[in-house]
Amino acid sequence: MTQHSVILEGVSKSFTLHLRDGLRIGVVDNVSFAVSPGECVVLGGPSGAGKSSILKMIYGNYRCEAGRILVRDGAEFVDVATAEPRRVLALRASVMGYVSQFLRVIPRVSTLDIVAGAAQSDGVGECEAWSRAERLLTLLNVPERLWSLPPATFSGGEQQRVNIARGLAAERPVLLLDEPTASLDAANRAVVVRLIEEKKAAGAAVIGIFHDEDVRDRVADRIVDVTRFATEKAA
Repeated sequence: MTQHSVILEGVSKSFTLHLRDGLRIGVVDNVSFAVSPGECVVLGGPSGAGKSSILKMIYGNYRCEAGRILVRDGAEFVDVATAEPRRVLALRASVMGYVSQFLRVIPRVSTLDIVAGAAQSDGVGECEAWSRAERLLTLLNVPERLWSLPPATFSGGEQQRVNIARGLAAERPVLLLDEPTASLDAANRAVVVRLIEEKKAAGAAVIGIFHDEDVRDRVADRIVDVTRFATEKAA
């Protein structure tokens, strides 16, 4: 087990609709797979299959109803399914990175400060953090004239590129990617592929969802078909 960074064992999830007399909607059942350092596992399956729910359970945004979600933190494994909220927050601060489809940031903070701030969560100095931020924003083709501005008024593609830069600025052993390239053109998708390969080469365990088939095929070491964990949609 020690060679893995993330292990899911028998993980299940459903939602209860309280406005529908407690109707339970099944999402996934008995999800089991593991991810090693330097490996990219892509979650496959149609929309609604539960791919994003699995990522959110690993990150601790959703609670699972059964099973274990083990994330390696140094020499120990932490079960996200049962860990106290403070322990999950500690994992996010030092172990797990997460890139979603949407940029959520504090208003009026500049783009450069957003990305450099993420880098500083590694404990690096201000100069190193700014260097990382400038490199990522340059690679992701965010114009330098925008770096001093808050990203709220940027285009959707520009915001997503800032979102990716922020998510990759810190060195995290586990990286969760939820459709990071959905709003990007081919040139910027190629940049994201390069950055994911860099993270893998550095030993990160990557779990991702990719709408773009070309990106998925280029980064995936293995595809886990989520439909095999499908459960009844109502219970």
